[in-house]
Amino acid sequence: MGRKSRGTRGKKIMTSQRSETNLASGFDVPEEDVLRARLYAILAHLLTAPPAAATLESVRALEGDETEMGRALGTLAAVAAKTSVEAAEEEYNTLFIGMAHGEFTPNASYYLAGFLMEKPLAKLRGDMARLGIAAAEEFKEPEDHIGVLCEMMHGLITGAFGAPADVATQKDFFDAHIRPWATRFFEDLEASKSTILYMPVGTVGRVFMAIEAEAFAMGA
Repeated sequence: MGRKSRGTRGKKIMTSQRSETNLASGFDVPEEDVLRARLYAILAHLLTAPPAAATLESVRALEGDETEMGRALGTLAAVAAKTSVEAAEEEYNTLFIGMAHGEFTPNASYYLAGFLMEKPLAKLRGDMARLGIAAAEEFKEPEDHIGVLCEMMHGLITGAFGAPADVATQKDFFDAHIRPWATRFFEDLEASKSTILYMPVGTVGRVFMAIEAEAFAMGA
């Protein structure tokens, strides 16, 4: 096993900068957006830290259907049912932590510029400030980490950062910070020979990114 993973398990990684910090449950979010937000939350929990027992239980409870996304979710649930918390942690560490670094660097700056802490991160931080989003103190990853971006999308949808963002704001954020690179990351994850649990995570992410991109394009 690689070096010890960071202590973000079960903790909130994004918060509101605004004084009127509120709970998503205070807003009436359409059912289809609740489902979108749930997928973003699942990806965020799986990608920002080794999945806790509660996360694995939630993943095991996912139900599939005959759609491409349904099949991907069904496969993920079936694999999670056979995966222990310890095995999930070991796989996560191999993929994302390692002795010095893991197999993947799941950050926009790395995928788009080749190095961490580059212009994509600076652009993201500017948009975060404008939208009233701040990183929680205990989370030490750069904010352009794919799991963090998924949590931000979840918060924009549900109103965790002040009020649910309108579709135009969600689209702008997705197009600026997720769409240019996230599909490549999920395809890489899906194809990795080091994955068992995270192969179907890659599939779910890849399919979900395509669904989101198509939906935003249709709504433009």
